[in-house]
Amino acid sequence: MSTTSRTQIQLVSRPTGWPSAENFRTVTDDLPELAPGQIRVRNEYISVDPYMRGRMNDVRSYVAPYALGETITGGAVGRVTASTVAEYPVGAVVLHQHGWSDLAQGDAKTFRVIPELPGVPLSLNLHVLGMTGLTAYVGLTEIAHMQEGDTVFISGAAGAVGTAAGQIAKLLGAKRVIGSAGSDEKVALLTSKYGYDAALNYKSGNVRELLAEAAPDGIDVFFDNVGGSHLEAALDAFNDGGRAALCGAIESYNTTEKPVGPDNMANLITRALTLRGFTIGAHWHLAPEFQGRMAEWFAQGNIAYDETVVDGIEHTVDAFLDMMRGANTGKMLVRVAPAA
Repeated sequence: MSTTSRTQIQLVSRPTGWPSAENFRTVTDDLPELAPGQIRVRNEYISVDPYMRGRMNDVRSYVAPYALGETITGGAVGRVTASTVAEYPVGAVVLHQHGWSDLAQGDAKTFRVIPELPGVPLSLNLHVLGMTGLTAYVGLTEIAHMQEGDTVFISGAAGAVGTAAGQIAKLLGAKRVIGSAGSDEKVALLTSKYGYDAALNYKSGNVRELLAEAAPDGIDVFFDNVGGSHLEAALDAFNDGGRAALCGAIESYNTTEKPVGPDNMANLITRALTLRGFTIGAHWHLAPEFQGRMAEWFAQGNIAYDETVVDGIEHTVDAFLDMMRGANTGKMLVRVAPAA
């Protein structure tokens, strides 16, 4: 009887502060024969994302922490290589959340068949056409209730969610879109490729002062991927009735000290501001609406994207650590090596 070997990445210890390679291990095992109702998938791309850092801590959150000694779960896209289910034929493209492995096997109901569009890389289903694009859309529309004519500020603007959010804001009629990024090169990319009206390098000065210069008439909407100093800056810059969609707080993910809160929270009262946190899991009902609008925008050539791709399942941890330190532009992905 032939066996099928799988390579997977597991969490073996919980990081204190910045994660390191020692917190992970690479394991190779043999997959069992398919049981009725199961399929096997060879992944082509797997996703590494900032939210994964939070799941490495053993703390209460919106989703259970990763278990030690288990495979890191998360988004992946691949092709069916073996199946016991007619609706999941060999060769079909599927999305799933089985995560950091070259092969995924399990109940067919945990996979979703998606169309393979001519000329569209499969990897886009893990970002601008998938969950990160949906996150940007939900944050702007459902959470911040962005209106035509608003001035929008987006932190972490050169990442996967940020690049999508800036473009969507403009397509929805924002008057002015301002982004923050961590290098002059990324700042230039935001204005030259992604349609941002202005961008600031948060490492070049005080974020409050930089935002005040970029938005002299204030902001109406803040899409926050960073937290900390960026949230303080937005609280200063908000016009009356401003709204914030709080998507992430990457500035505090790897700190070992209690983060300092904003010192200007009274602006919530005096300017009648609304700050609302969200996770995409509570808003899947908006996926069809997003997919319809994004498909139209993409077909019209209105959506740009960047990918930072690392080759080889064995380099998944390297990709994750690089992403946490801001080495990516757009979406960070791992391209799984094809079968020999």
